[in-house]
Amino acid sequence: MSDTFPNCERVRGFASDNNASVHPDIMAALAAANEGHQPAYGADVHTVRLGELIRDHFGERADVYPVFNGSGANVVGLQAMCDRWSAVICPESAHINLDECGAPEKVAGLKLIPVPTSDGKLTPELLDRYAWGFGEEHHAQPKVVSITQSTELGTLYTPAEIAAIGALARERDMLLHVDGARLANAAAALDLPLRAFTADVGVDVLSFGGTKNGLLLGEAIVVLNPDAVRGMTYLRKAAMQLASKMRYVSAQLVALLEGDLWLRNARHANVMAARLATAVAQVPGVEIVRPVQANAVFAILPTEVTDRLRKRFRFHIWDERTCEVRWMCSFDTTEADVDAFAEAIAQEMAA
Repeated sequence: MSDTFPNCERVRGFASDNNASVHPDIMAALAAANEGHQPAYGADVHTVRLGELIRDHFGERADVYPVFNGSGANVVGLQAMCDRWSAVICPESAHINLDECGAPEKVAGLKLIPVPTSDGKLTPELLDRYAWGFGEEHHAQPKVVSITQSTELGTLYTPAEIAAIGALARERDMLLHVDGARLANAAAALDLPLRAFTADVGVDVLSFGGTKNGLLLGEAIVVLNPDAVRGMTYLRKAAMQLASKMRYVSAQLVALLEGDLWLRNARHANVMAARLATAVAQVPGVEIVRPVQANAVFAILPTEVTDRLRKRFRFHIWDERTCEVRWMCSFDTTEADVDAFAEAIAQEMAA
């Protein structure tokens, strides 16, 4: 989504958790990492420490590959899981399908099979319907199921739901990938450790998001099943996702994961979204159209109200046909931000 907003100077809003600032602890970690020389390309002490933390959170088999951004994490991770003739089954609303400018197809050479869903979630029944053509030379071969946690529609998979998808995937000799741009928000909402709904329920590879949770830049590919990938180190380089000064990416992720900063940030964002949903649900004429399970609120407003509000606060129109909008909360969203926005919505609806 690339909306431009007329009030672009120093305005706090609800357009994206990417709009948030960098957490002060992350800035401090960057400053600390900036002392002296360190080996390049991941041989530094910060990347080594990150590997230890990833294994603490995801299990002893886990390995980590820091990258610059979420699209890079998804594309490289999927490419390492696939052959040139492979297909990836994903929800129609998936970021890899709608918001990566065709990178999985153009860069990784993969066929995406998008599945229409009402809530952004795949099910074993949907997977069974779309996973076909095995052994048929005229069809791209389904190889990976990719789901997003939390989803692009703000919904959550339970561990049991992920386990069921993973079980059916394995029956078909397929692998399970998770786009975890907001994995921390899912953990906070589910009140579970990260491995409980990833490694423990059959996820093979995931992308771990940092930018939406307080980092300056940087995400990570986390390989939970080493047998699921090939050539990860070469593919990361070929996709221009290998940082020479990797310590500056890894140090941020270390600061996020070494304590509970990742969880505190995500939990706060979720709480702010719940506060916003509760407040606007009391406003006559505002319809909350999706479950508020993480840090996203989806609502329907009259078009003229949306137009007026967007002159005061930043947020995105999700679906122009239905007048649906999306409001995202982040680690630095304050109660005052939420209350001011809810009051503005009430004012504009009354007008």
